[in-house]
Amino acid sequence: MSSIKKRPSNYGREVVNIKIMGFTCNVCLGPKCTVCQKLSDTTKEVVGELGIDANIEEIKDILTIARYPGLKGCCLLNVPGLVVNGRLVCAGRLPSKEEVTQFIINARVDGRKTGASKL
Repeated sequence: MSSIKKRPSNYGREVVNIKIMGFTCNVCLGPKCTVCQKLSDTTKEVVGELGIDANIEEIKDILTIARYPGLKGCCLLNVPGLVVNGRLVCAGRLPSKEEVTQFIINARVDGRKTGASKL
């Protein structure tokens, strides 16, 4: 028997890290803000269409959002916020599907220049 371990199918492929920041707002008055949910759905759809590996995390706790280190001096009070590979790319409005696509493509290109994370 061989003790060689198989590598994961995404081994060596670039992984895009995406954070969707939003919380229950006074306008929506519900467990989920519909605007933040739409951004989440759109982002997942774009990732699927691009066929890329992505870690998508939804951050809903206002204190976590306020302390998020990737914001570096920027106060994200207007949600939703979209962070791609540690960089806030959009805040306070719902970006179009085309914009989300461009944000992710740009982050992948920037990651290749700087040596982004790979599995």
